[in-house]
Amino acid sequence: MDPEIPISVVDMGLIVDLDQQDGIVDVRLTFTAMGCPAMDFIMDDIRARLLQEAGVRQVNIEIVWDPAWTKARLSEDGIDIMRNWGISA
Repeated sequence: MDPEIPISVVDMGLIVDLDQQDGIVDVRLTFTAMGCPAMDFIMDDIRARLLQEAGVRQVNIEIVWDPAWTKARLSEDGIDIMRNWGISA
């Protein structure tokens, strides 16, 4: 969840890829900007949430910048949430 706007990382389009095998979850994650002050908070939140799932014993998160995040990555729900907060989407 974004700490400033109540929008999930999925609706925000930050999850680039996710793979699970033998209790290990590998997440490829992007951010809206390289200087995002919430990076650590968001990664900790993702890791904590995934470790609550049955059978998950390890979560690896890789930050990727390619492809770059754009508003096109927002889900329909994400667009609605952003607009409700007065943010152009």
